[in-house]
Amino acid sequence: MKSDADKIIDLYDRHAHDYVADRRRGNGSETAWLDRFGALLRRGSSVLDIGCGSGSPIAEYLVNKGFAVDGIDSSPALIALCRERLPQRSWRVGDMRGLALERTFDGLLAWDSFFHLCHDDQRRMFPIFKRHASPRAALMFTSGPSHGEATGSYRGEPLYHASLAPEEYRALLKANGFLVVDHIVEDADCGGHTVWLAQVEH
Repeated sequence: MKSDADKIIDLYDRHAHDYVADRRRGNGSETAWLDRFGALLRRGSSVLDIGCGSGSPIAEYLVNKGFAVDGIDSSPALIALCRERLPQRSWRVGDMRGLALERTFDGLLAWDSFFHLCHDDQRRMFPIFKRHASPRAALMFTSGPSHGEATGSYRGEPLYHASLAPEEYRALLKANGFLVVDHIVEDADCGGHTVWLAQVEH
């Protein structure tokens, strides 16, 4: 039997249009963090949105700010929506755990996506981030506030989340060449998101 973590890909694909409608009703509270992320980059910089969903509002916001955003998501339905919305950019179906694009980016973003992975899969993502990061690349992702697992509900189905402890995230970032630039636990100005913003040290 599949674990709740293993059901995430199918859940988002089946509820792609519900997810888009729910995101449309959001309050745009992530824009301040996107601006902090963008401030570490030059206009026109390449950004990889890992777990990009439908491309809205995150990728769309960054494209409108002048960044060259490409994305990957495990849901074919959501990637199809990305291709409709932003046909000038590259959108591919894929599991972030197997990401191997043979190129680097100036920015890497995993907003409300990376935290659906189990603990060991999250640990394995940091070398993947490193392999796709250009010199001085920015990395931003959301996590939980402390080590643990939590299963919420989406459209009546289990929605899995996991988080490592803050000190482990810091250690993993450092071991893979990233320096923490900013970190806020349960940011009240961003819907309670716990956000990590880091940058390649050299």
